[in-house]
Amino acid sequence: MKLGRGARLVVASHNPGKVREIEDLLRPFGIVTIGAGALGLAEPVETGSSFDDNAILKARAAANASGLPALADDSGLAVAALDGAPGLYSARWAGPDKDFRAAMARVESELKRKRAKDTSAKFVCVLALAEPNGAVETFTGEVRGTLTFPPRGSRGFGYDPIFVMDGMTETFGEIDPALKHSISHRAKAFEALLKSGAFR
Repeated sequence: MKLGRGARLVVASHNPGKVREIEDLLRPFGIVTIGAGALGLAEPVETGSSFDDNAILKARAAANASGLPALADDSGLAVAALDGAPGLYSARWAGPDKDFRAAMARVESELKRKRAKDTSAKFVCVLALAEPNGAVETFTGEVRGTLTFPPRGSRGFGYDPIFVMDGMTETFGEIDPALKHSISHRAKAFEALLKSGAFR
């Protein structure tokens, strides 16, 4: 798939923070992005057993429903001491109200319950780019770091306020969004996507 300036692309997410981050990453290419929520597209049930499965499921659903190319992101926080949880269920830990304060508190309580001294974690992102004809490609990125409590910073979204990337002292919730966009797991997945030549 090759998308040039002015091409329309559905961002297959109902998460405003995620849509905004993807819009920022695509802006230099002149791609016109439309959030799935703005089109009134239903959120598909994420039944996959991996980040890849769920990203593909969401991208294909949005491409089929809109008749436009669609880009979906499935991402999450994997905590080593919790055997990779919340992982695929990162959004579900926030509940139907998307309360990530509660989700971060749950991560902290689970670590305390396990008396875990290891606070290492990683953010994983899989991007799936789908065409209405069903063709799809995936691209993966991840960043490693440690968790910190209580949460710090009001920038970013999701679990950003408890994640400190290796080599940094501030959380993803504290750093400038432009810096996060250039170093995050989503940025790394985008690097792989751009190397594929999908945007020109």
